[in-house]
Amino acid sequence: MVSFEMDDRKKIGIGLTAFGVMFSTLGIICLFDKGLLAIGNILFLSGVALTIGFKSSLQFFLRPANYKGTLSFGLGFFLVVIGWPVFGMILEAYGFIVLFSGFWPTLSVFLHKIPILGWLFQQPFIRSVIDRYRGKRVPV
Repeated sequence: MVSFEMDDRKKIGIGLTAFGVMFSTLGIICLFDKGLLAIGNILFLSGVALTIGFKSSLQFFLRPANYKGTLSFGLGFFLVVIGWPVFGMILEAYGFIVLFSGFWPTLSVFLHKIPILGWLFQQPFIRSVIDRYRGKRVPV
């Protein structure tokens, strides 16, 4: 069994990221409330920075291969702040997909190892959807 070392900084980072996703979801539910969306973005970015470290975060976002995603995400955040939340969230969603698409296989393997969720992700319909995005079937 694999154990993951979690210090307090990473725990706080994961919590901030989760709150960022929660506030962003709440902002979308509340008909694209720009205040909730801005708070969600700030919490998400600060959570990512605390989870993987500030230097690693800067290196990740400023990597030449990630310029398109970083620019889209940043421009989307700016549009949310100035009062165009729908267009901002569309740009942010595109930037998020471009930036974090490389993490889907790792996330899929991690979700398979969680006791209840692992069983759910083993079901044929859900597995076929995951395999389509992962690109190949990996035995678990």
